[in-house]
Amino acid sequence: MEIRSFTLADEEAVIALWEQCGLTRPWNDPRKDIRRKLAVRPDLFLVGVCEGAVVAAVMAGYDGHRGSIYYLGVHPEHQRLGCGREIMAEAERRLRAEGCPKINLLVRTTNQEVLAFYRQLGYVRDEVVSLGKRLEHDAPAS
Repeated sequence: MEIRSFTLADEEAVIALWEQCGLTRPWNDPRKDIRRKLAVRPDLFLVGVCEGAVVAAVMAGYDGHRGSIYYLGVHPEHQRLGCGREIMAEAERRLRAEGCPKINLLVRTTNQEVLAFYRQLGYVRDEVVSLGKRLEHDAPAS
């Protein structure tokens, strides 16, 4: 798998991947999320490509204090082949190169399979409560 930064030509494939992985939600327009990410550190939006097809994607971020991981998805036919581990390793490498001391990520408590994946990568549950407040309400994706 080749890992590289996202380009606009990848948009439809990445959105389809996120949909196949169950990552999209009606209240988050993936196209708006992509535009937002491209405005801030687009070099931390990665895709994994095999034989010309996008099979993995991840958005990483760094605010100078903590790194973040969003929208990690691996095509179902490429899961359990090391693609998720590989793209996460590249995201971590890029964040580490920026001086990032810690990465935070969110996983739904019901997603035990993904929680197990991250535990295998060395992530542990933080004793915190995640709070959120929408500052902009996306229209449902069409």
